[in-house]
Amino acid sequence: MNLLYVVKVLVTAMLVVAISEIAKNRSFTGALVGALPWTTLLVLIWMWVDKTDTEKIAAHSEGVFWLVLPTLPLFLIIPMLLRAGWNFWGTLGIGAAITAALYFALVALLRKTGWYTGL
Repeated sequence: MNLLYVVKVLVTAMLVVAISEIAKNRSFTGALVGALPWTTLLVLIWMWVDKTDTEKIAAHSEGVFWLVLPTLPLFLIIPMLLRAGWNFWGTLGIGAAITAALYFALVALLRKTGWYTGL
């Protein structure tokens, strides 16, 4: 196994664990740190380190922009359903299903309008 691959996995895993630990003790701080685009920034860095063509890096970044949009309702649906008494797994399932539907709708819209050509 390549050493750089191991470093990528460890750094990325440590980031996720750190965010979850912060969120357990300080909800808002955890949300702030979790909302920052750490994983996207790491992906862009890993792509650069791997000598990926800058056009592919640019296309990835632009694709992330468009695909973040359908995830936003998830962060309103989860608290709404949990506060309404739904169980965690049901809430997560409903949120994921709605997010998936929004992904498909957005991709169809992007293809139809040509707003994003990286599809």
